[in-house]
Amino acid sequence: MSHLMTPNPALLARVQRIAGQVAAIERSLAGGADCADLLHLVAATRGAIGGLMEKIVEEHLHAHVADPDLTPAARAEGARELMDAIRRYSK
Repeated sequence: MSHLMTPNPALLARVQRIAGQVAAIERSLAGGADCADLLHLVAATRGAIGGLMEKIVEEHLHAHVADPDLTPAARAEGARELMDAIRRYSK
C-alpha cells in the first residue's frame, strides 16, 4: 500500500538533512569531538528522524485509514500496517 509512489520533495529534503546530520556525527566521532557535542548531534538527529516518522505516519493515516473512499477491508489493512510500524518504531 503505497501513497508515496511519486517523489515527495519535502520528505526527500528532510532525509537529506538527516543524512547531513549523520555525516556530522561520523565526522565528530572520527575527529574525537567532545561527548557533550556528540550527544547534542545525536539528539538533534533523533529528533529529525522522529519528525520524519511523524510526517509519514500522518500521510499514511490520511491515505490508508481515514480516507472515506476506502473499503472497510482496506481501512483495516491500513490500520494494521500503521500499528505494525508504530510497534517497530517504539522498540
